[in-house]
This record gives sequence, C-alpha cells and structure tokens, in this order.
Amino acid sequence: MNTGILIIAHAPLASALRACVLHVYPDAGDGVVALDVPPSENPEITRAAAIALLSRFDTPQALVLTDVFGATPCNVAQKVVDGHMSKLVAGVNLPMLLRTVNYRNEALDVLVTRALAGGTQSIMQVAVTAPQNQHRKTHDQHQHDHSQ
Repeated sequence: MNTGILIIAHAPLASALRACVLHVYPDAGDGVVALDVPPSENPEITRAAAIALLSRFDTPQALVLTDVFGATPCNVAQKVVDGHMSKLVAGVNLPMLLRTVNYRNEALDVLVTRALAGGTQSIMQVAVTAPQNQHRKTHDQHQHDHSQ
C-alpha cells in the first residue's frame, strides 16, 4: 500500500515540486498532491483544503511535507496531521520528495527516515572543476614540499 504524499508550501512551491516529481515519476500523480498557500490566506481555508486533499488518498496514512518550520503552511500542517495516521516533515526539497515517492510503499516511519536522509544527503558543496573532489597535482606537490 502506497503512502499518500501531501506537499503544503508557500505558493507556487508545492505545485512546482509536484510537477518536478511527475516529470520523474509520471505514474505517481494520484499519490502526490500539492497545496500552494497564497500570501495572506486565512489558515482555516488552508486547513480545510489540506483535509480535502488528504481524503483523496486510498490509504489512511499520509506523509505531509512542508517548506519552512514555523511558517503558516507548517503550522496548518501540524493541525492537519494531529490525531491522524500521518507524519509531518518540514524543509522539503526536491531530492527529499523524489526519495519519498520512490519508497512510498514502505512503512510510514521508514518513509520519514528516508525523507530526512534524502533531504540532508543531497545538500553538498559541488566542485566547479572536474573531476570533482580531486586535488590538482600542483597542490599535492606543494603539500608534499611543505611536509618535509
């Protein structure tokens, strides 16, 4: 049974993330829904919309992903998942979302762990020259000369 995934984020991020996911996983459309929260929208309207989206899933459990902890989308999501078979993760990014969609058939607690790993492991500084993470010979020689 696949876990439903609801993205609640500041507009237009939720829809943009969903569109990216469907580019990679075109068959995931029914299992991934997005709720864009416009500026100044009443949180009760957002809450009602989120509950309606969750009711679309064929499963009672859902993973709710939101963008910024403490912001309106996250605060609404906290109220939505409270008392339900759902989990909430803040700080959504595309690698996190791709990982959750890929493993959405796993248990909800395992899926949360995979989401956190996918989100954090994808953050890295990338070298601007290839091959990445290899020192140039002149640097290695320079290091060797100073170590004697």
